[in-house]
Amino acid sequence: MNAEGYKIQLKENYTAIRKSVVECAQSHYRNPGDITIVAVSKTFSAEIIELAYQSGIRSFGENYAQELRDKLQYFSNLSIKPDWHFIGHLQSNKVKYLIPFVKLIHTIDDIDLAKEIDKRAASSGILQNILIQVNTSGERQKSGVEPESLKLLTEAILQLKNINLIGLMTIGTFTDDERISRKEFSLLAKLKNETNNFIGNEKLTELSMGMSHDYLIAIEEGATIVRIGTAIFGNRTYFK
Repeated sequence: MNAEGYKIQLKENYTAIRKSVVECAQSHYRNPGDITIVAVSKTFSAEIIELAYQSGIRSFGENYAQELRDKLQYFSNLSIKPDWHFIGHLQSNKVKYLIPFVKLIHTIDDIDLAKEIDKRAASSGILQNILIQVNTSGERQKSGVEPESLKLLTEAILQLKNINLIGLMTIGTFTDDERISRKEFSLLAKLKNETNNFIGNEKLTELSMGMSHDYLIAIEEGATIVRIGTAIFGNRTYFK
């Protein structure tokens, strides 16, 4: 498939996803405008992301800091400015590649990492938006703070002056069992409400949860950000 054909396919895919998001939100008495679709563009080239932007997509999710650094260099020479979301595991020594270029960092699960982000944000003169990643599945191989440790991490992060904590994120179990997915997403929504209760206001507004195979369940359970890759871009060998 050539570039123009792929751009048409991207637009069709994104339009279909957007339609399903709107229908799901409305059927659950939610405002579709409150839900952001983040196109997971990891491993796809900057040129493909440019095609996706031209097809109407604005928010892109990257998993690897150095890969994002290289893509930022590409887009620095263009007039288009995507909204970048960092959605992968992040090491403190890679934070320098993200700030001040990333709209939202989804995967904070450690106070030392948060402090490094705070320091870099202060040097750049910005307030960096972040989410705390919570391990709602209990899978040992997954990153994320344990639910019972969320309060302590939240309290510590709220002391940092150049970080704006706006919500929570989770990576659900990859499963066809809707009950498992729903349980994990509803837990994250519950934790958001509990966190706002102890903070004393509605500071946390965002829930980043749901991917190509389960984003509609996530929306039903309150997701405000869904992270969709394959359903938009296709398989990794889709474009040559």
